[in-house]
Amino acid sequence: MDCPGFSSIEISGSFLFQQMKSRIYKLLAIIFSVLITDQVLKVWIKTNLSLGEEIVVFKDWFIIHFVENNGMAFGFEFAGEYGKLFLSIFRIIAVIAIGWYLFRLARQKEISFGFLASIALIFSGAIGNIIDSAFYGMIFNHSYGQAADFLPEGGGYATFLHGRVVDMFYFPIIQTTLPEWLPFWGGNHFIFFRPVFNIADSSITVGIFSILLFYRQQFNNLEKREEATEDEAEASDTAAEETEKLPEEA
Repeated sequence: MDCPGFSSIEISGSFLFQQMKSRIYKLLAIIFSVLITDQVLKVWIKTNLSLGEEIVVFKDWFIIHFVENNGMAFGFEFAGEYGKLFLSIFRIIAVIAIGWYLFRLARQKEISFGFLASIALIFSGAIGNIIDSAFYGMIFNHSYGQAADFLPEGGGYATFLHGRVVDMFYFPIIQTTLPEWLPFWGGNHFIFFRPVFNIADSSITVGIFSILLFYRQQFNNLEKREEATEDEAEASDTAAEETEKLPEEA
């Protein structure tokens, strides 16, 4: 005998499973696309340019300018050897947490794919810079006055987790001298945009701004739903404890 109700549930469950798999495959495609593009460009820069060397792409405001940094995104530094080690470990822990959070949300059909894609961009960008910090010091020699060698005979320029992040995009769109009457900065040379960055930095930035501009409400709703779930769990535990006490009181 046929059971239409069971069949519809089975079909619905299969559809949701396929939908979830499709979302995960798309997220993986985003992650690996960013990672591969980021690393291919970084390796090319590292093995073809010396530090400070540049290629003018368009006039004087789009330049490939090779720099390395020990710290955070857009060339900001995190001082000292121990500071570098702390930052690398912190990045690894943060990436594990973001990855767990991303694929946990991917199983929830009410979460929009755009929100998931934004988190995937942040996740892949963070991994891209971790790869530099963790391995580049071991697999490349230094770039001072030379293009680096991949897997050099004498070994790399640093140990595990002490590598430097490769940056290359430089957009000095505005270059001017600030007027003398301006307090503190008057007469100084001003460049916008001064920081040099890479594809991983861009991926993180795009992901964060996408959430802030388009998915902030969904993020807030997600926090409220998790708080409600915790409250329900606490209420359920309280009810269970009360139920256990009933026979004793009787």
